[in-house]
Amino acid sequence: MAVNLKGRSFLTLMEFTTEEIRYLLDLAHDLKAKKRSGDSNYLLKGKNIVLLFEKTSTRTRCAFEVAALDEGAHVTFLDSSSSQMGKKESLEDTAKVLGRFYDGIEYRGYKQEAVEQLAKYSGVPVWNGLTDVDHPTQILADLLTIEEHIAKPLNKVKVVFAGDIRNNMSYAWMYGCAKMGMHYVAYGPKELSDQLDKEVLNRVYEVAAFTGGHIEISDNPECLKGADVIYTDIWASMGEEAQIPERVKMLTPFKVTMDLLKATGNDDVIFMHCLPSFHDFETKLAKEQKELGYDIREVTDDVFRSRHSVVFDEAENRLHTIKAVIVATIA
Repeated sequence: MAVNLKGRSFLTLMEFTTEEIRYLLDLAHDLKAKKRSGDSNYLLKGKNIVLLFEKTSTRTRCAFEVAALDEGAHVTFLDSSSSQMGKKESLEDTAKVLGRFYDGIEYRGYKQEAVEQLAKYSGVPVWNGLTDVDHPTQILADLLTIEEHIAKPLNKVKVVFAGDIRNNMSYAWMYGCAKMGMHYVAYGPKELSDQLDKEVLNRVYEVAAFTGGHIEISDNPECLKGADVIYTDIWASMGEEAQIPERVKMLTPFKVTMDLLKATGNDDVIFMHCLPSFHDFETKLAKEQKELGYDIREVTDDVFRSRHSVVFDEAENRLHTIKAVIVATIA
């Protein structure tokens, strides 16, 4: 049966079948090739999209803007200071208004309920650019990157996420791996594994059982063996700076180092990161924390800059996979 996603929102990969995700990846491969060859059919000509950002961004905003403009759409950007959403106007009312003006809405912010409400009340496709519990457009880009760098089908790939395993990227990876029949390992301290949402885990285990995937939670370095991908994320997200001392103590044993890569036993293992990354001390926050005695680097600089690292290919692929989502849902 042909896949048709027109009119669908993109809130979480858990709402999409394996075949639908495969369709989006194939479309992204095709759109990337066309962009590189200078070919465009302006598939979004005459369309208007709005980007709602309650959290700041580099890659997500740029990817959505360039993706839309490449295909002929017009983009409006609204951050929390340039919209009445949630202040003088309810989310429901905002959604109903924006749905009258725009063909699609992107949201990047905090609560998953916010992006769900936008989809419920706007009447147009809504795309999740990041919430506290999910980051589906990032996982699409990551899957595309894996296909470009690893000569295996996705259902033969093992991904190990090292570090803060209860953050939104770890959950998003669980969803993606379960749907695509992949082997996912959340490698982090037991203190954090105990905080994982049991209801979500049960759903993920159910999906993985159906697709042939395998979801594993571990604090044992033996789980690194055979990994094709080592993935990590920063240890303290925006607004969590007060937790840095505790996080550094807890997560330093799970820092991605060359020794950790070697523990995989795979000389061709790739390193991935959603960015931004603390891999050196060239950022303001990393410098400040170093002066206070805290090394907040979740990955060492030699790994980040090594032949194993594909982080900038991964960042570019945000553009191509986001373009695929927009085209598939509103073109």
